[in-house]
Amino acid sequence: MIVGVPKEIKNKENRVSMVIAGVRALTQAGHKVLVQHNAGVGAGISDEDYRKAGATIIEGAKEIFEKSDMIVKVKEPLPEEYPLLREGQILYTYLHLAADERLTKALMERKIVGIAYETIQPSDGSLPLLAPMSAVAGRMATQIGAAYLQHDHGGKGMLLGGVTGVDRAKVVVLGGGVVGVNAAKMAVGLGAQVTIMDVNVNRLDYLSDVFGNEISTIYSNSEQIERAVTQADLLIGAVLVPGAKAPKLVTREMVSKMQAGSVIVDVAVDQGGSVETCRPTSHEHPTYTVDGVIHYAVPNMPGAVPRTSTYALTNVTLKYALMIANMGWKQAVSKDEALLKGVNILNGKVAYKQVADDLGLAYEPVRL
Repeated sequence: MIVGVPKEIKNKENRVSMVIAGVRALTQAGHKVLVQHNAGVGAGISDEDYRKAGATIIEGAKEIFEKSDMIVKVKEPLPEEYPLLREGQILYTYLHLAADERLTKALMERKIVGIAYETIQPSDGSLPLLAPMSAVAGRMATQIGAAYLQHDHGGKGMLLGGVTGVDRAKVVVLGGGVVGVNAAKMAVGLGAQVTIMDVNVNRLDYLSDVFGNEISTIYSNSEQIERAVTQADLLIGAVLVPGAKAPKLVTREMVSKMQAGSVIVDVAVDQGGSVETCRPTSHEHPTYTVDGVIHYAVPNMPGAVPRTSTYALTNVTLKYALMIANMGWKQAVSKDEALLKGVNILNGKVAYKQVADDLGLAYEPVRL
């Protein structure tokens, strides 16, 4: 199989979908890897590094897409990439389709095989290809929130952990999954007063055991959310429903009751966001203000730390890339139920039910 690795073109996206070890593994298995010129520079991987591992360097994206049987990316295609995709081509990347009808319909029109990292799910319910980026984004959320609480960044001028004799900042984390846990770890480490909210009581029990008295856990319902949000100095949205739009848990009215200079970091924005006032921003223009509250809503947060996030991501994506290349996508998904759940687009149809439901499109399951 010919595997293409194009350079990411999303704003300030410096990750790359294949590291040296991935190129070696694929070429040693008899496949050909095409890497676009300078695709790995942001992650510290040069064209020469790729060449030594057995890759062929291609100047432009158009040639990569034309020649490749499978395109391996980090982020979803942007509109200028839609025409480069062709019928039957495998696209293996983060897609986040439930929040993007335009992209979904474009991929349907191109009749590609769209396999989404974020919905590959083993029987234990975990999301192994989403977890490492969720961990990065969760840790970044606290780090970024702490910076924007500074007065020079427009915040209320609070140090997250306070100092002796001065109140610590109140950090509220909506969602106790991978993002939420990593955000909480960072916030606890910086000395903040941390509350995690979730609808899963068993998860809250687990988090209480892990963190002990370093955090508060609160069952998430509309009344409790309003109470916690209006008191928060930093609110981190960390809610995830696999493959689905994030539920809007925080209303504009709640945001208007937060103190001016408070900060919201909505990590769920790539799935539509869990805060009503959030809309996608970019690394170039990451924030905006609503009712005096700073909103940070960058969908590709880990792109700002490409050296860390590229290697964390490719540690988990390579296994399935090899499987698809070695067997072809049909045999690979027939042998692996987790990978089968990753198929979101097939034969011009939506093959993942939650995406179809959220976008009001027809659902057609994979039939092998």
